[in-house]
Amino acid sequence: MFKMEYEPTPTITTSSPGSLSPNSLISPSSSPPPPPPAAVVISPCAACKILRRRCADKCVLAPYFPPTEPAKFTIAHRVFGASNIIKFLQELPESQRADAVSSMVYEANARIRDPVYGCAGAICQLQKQINELQAQLAKAQAEVTNMQLQQANLAAMLCMEMAQSTSAQPSSPQSMDILISNSNPSLIEDNNSNNNFGLLWEPLWA
Repeated sequence: MFKMEYEPTPTITTSSPGSLSPNSLISPSSSPPPPPPAAVVISPCAACKILRRRCADKCVLAPYFPPTEPAKFTIAHRVFGASNIIKFLQELPESQRADAVSSMVYEANARIRDPVYGCAGAICQLQKQINELQAQLAKAQAEVTNMQLQQANLAAMLCMEMAQSTSAQPSSPQSMDILISNSNPSLIEDNNSNNNFGLLWEPLWA
């Protein structure tokens, strides 16, 4: 005969929503994951971007050829070459590298505009303009000096004429007579003849 064994069924207890605490409803596994850290994207410098190579942390060209100015490295690379630029910058101290890059870019632009003379042609042109301006300045200064001399001579002549006019003015009756005699001697002769005529008639009245 078979024996039947009795197995008790497990009881399932359900708790009411009011009996559950808020901490028991939220488990650690159900919390939202933290946002991933923002990836720092380092843009390669213009030199490495044009050369299509990886830009290292201590790239010699990065401080002087930023990614926003690709034409700057393109012009210098076209005339001097990347290897020569790197070698030239490595031989200089850091305090002089910025000026050296500016000089290379300027000379490269001049060489592209004038392949024969390059930067020397621009310097000669500027020197020619300086000489022309100096000649014009010297001419203007000579004209100013000449005008000043003319003005001084004119002022001296005016002073002399004023001095002569003041000295020629009569200061006494004698000077008036002298002026009158010098100007019209006939008046003095008429006066003398009248005086002589009066002397002749004086005995008759006596």
